[in-house]
Amino acid sequence: MKVLQTPDSQFDGLADWPYQPVYTMIDTTSMSMSASISASDAVALRVHHIDARPQNETPGDGVETVLCMHGEPSWSYLYRKMIPRFVAAGHRVVAPDLIGFGRSDKPTETTDYTYERHVDWMTQWLMANDLKNLTLVCQDWGGLIGLRLVAAMPERFSRVVAANTFLNTGERPASEAFMAWRKFSQETSVFDVGRIMRGGCKVKPFADELRRAYDAPFPDDSYKAGARVFPTLVPISPESPSARENVEAWKSLRKFEKPFLTAFSDSDPVSVGGDRYFQREIPGCAGQAHTTITNAAHFLQEDAGEKFADVVNQFIAANKSEQ
Repeated sequence: MKVLQTPDSQFDGLADWPYQPVYTMIDTTSMSMSASISASDAVALRVHHIDARPQNETPGDGVETVLCMHGEPSWSYLYRKMIPRFVAAGHRVVAPDLIGFGRSDKPTETTDYTYERHVDWMTQWLMANDLKNLTLVCQDWGGLIGLRLVAAMPERFSRVVAANTFLNTGERPASEAFMAWRKFSQETSVFDVGRIMRGGCKVKPFADELRRAYDAPFPDDSYKAGARVFPTLVPISPESPSARENVEAWKSLRKFEKPFLTAFSDSDPVSVGGDRYFQREIPGCAGQAHTTITNAAHFLQEDAGEKFADVVNQFIAANKSEQ
């Protein structure tokens, strides 16, 4: 497996992003059978995250940890409007970059990426950092992977906030908008990440500095294998790879009684209806103040990040966990 690392200089001078990079090495030789890599392809991979903490935090003081998981084709920068509000509310924030994105390592072949490998990579990362008492905030692939972590390790999670995401099994038809995006992602000759991000936002204009920030992880096309292949990894039929694993994950989620909130946006055709499904199937959704974020498209963190952060903070405050 050939792996690229985006030069640090690509991230110089990004607006509203003062965070120091933190790296965790994960071992691909110890992956689960469903995600396994041949010995000849096994390498150590570097997963990046940021770790923002309240001032004067002390160990054991009951600080909540908000785990922000991004999706396609973004990176942790997507949460920059939300992180300061979480910290101001007294919460620690951990926001990783998935392998193939942001400052994390980038295998160069599309065949290097599978759904199960992504789940295993992030499982290793979470356990290596021994993250507990988590409030998961997930959008897009952040839910496809993050909800698998919740299903496998519910004891590490205190709450979940799902936004514009789903855990697909292929039994429920994918939206027309998603299938159009899937087709475009494989057929377009130019995979322009900044332009894709702009297209997934409602608020315009989309500043040039934002396009640069989302293009930053990808100096050229050789870095984009993970972003290119991601749409094809979503199960769209019961026979799709990882559909069976997601069916098993749903069995766990249907027993998840801890607080679970949906905060979908009003203008995202890709994930439409997913919130109602979560509310119907997951016990922890009962009695929660589910909301629709208005004037926001797929990337609601860009369109309404401050509003979304306030919803999460109110949810945490209303559902205090036992330390």
